[in-house]
Amino acid sequence: MKKPVFTGAGCAIVTPFTGRDNEKVDYDRFGELIEYQISGHTDAIIVCGTTGESSTMPDDEHLSVIEYAVHKVAGRIPVIAGTGSNDTSHGINLSKEAVKLGADALLQVTPYYNKATQKGLVKHYSAIAAAVDVPIILYNVPSRTGVNIAPDTLRELSKIPNVSGVKECNLAQLSEVRCKCGDELNIWSGEDGQVSLMMGAGGSGVISVVSNVYPEIMHDMVMKYINGDVKGSWELQARIMPLVKALFCEVNPIPVKAALNIKGIGVGGCRLPLCEMEEGNLETLRSVIGKFEESMK
Repeated sequence: MKKPVFTGAGCAIVTPFTGRDNEKVDYDRFGELIEYQISGHTDAIIVCGTTGESSTMPDDEHLSVIEYAVHKVAGRIPVIAGTGSNDTSHGINLSKEAVKLGADALLQVTPYYNKATQKGLVKHYSAIAAAVDVPIILYNVPSRTGVNIAPDTLRELSKIPNVSGVKECNLAQLSEVRCKCGDELNIWSGEDGQVSLMMGAGGSGVISVVSNVYPEIMHDMVMKYINGDVKGSWELQARIMPLVKALFCEVNPIPVKAALNIKGIGVGGCRLPLCEMEEGNLETLRSVIGKFEESMK
């Protein structure tokens, strides 16, 4: 079996911004967020992914955020850098630079907008994997990219030594992927609401948005399953479901940034074209957080 980059709950961490138009990265707050994650037993930091708003970052800022995360984490847990692109050459260049900066692994989203064929996906990922010597996690999120990595394609990609696994958001194909790829492809849930289901299919854990707010709960959910407390894992899964629903009532990362701000962990807003939450949704999020925290007492 390929060794997973991490087992447990990795945090797809937000990027805190400051300034009137959220034009600057707030590195001091970013450092605090990283320490909060580590103290909450998060098993990996995934930086500059979807939740980190990498699509709004020019390359120099993107790489600066990765570099800061690597230095701040200082080897305590893996740092996985999002360096995916819909331009293979651009993805290769970002990936090489992230590896130079010390990233332990890379998260590679499927090429978006130009919608590669399955043959194109194999060529794209093969080229990136050949350009670096660290593990790669494929990121299959058809709802955002408009393209799905088919199970047969995942099987082909799993033959590449440094393709470690997939962050899978298309759970409809989970059983087929597991059957076709077996132990040659680690699978992490890309859905906070389906972690225990993924673990039941032999998953390695989750790359989580909820972990930004409640890292210890997401870590415990995975570890309970691994340690044989399946019932306890499912109980935690059920407990967070209202929170999951609230944190995805608008496009990620709008609600999770709002949640952190509600909790007094100021992370600024999102960069346009993402904007502030609708007031009704914000009030619902406040209510759900209040009830959730009351239930934790």
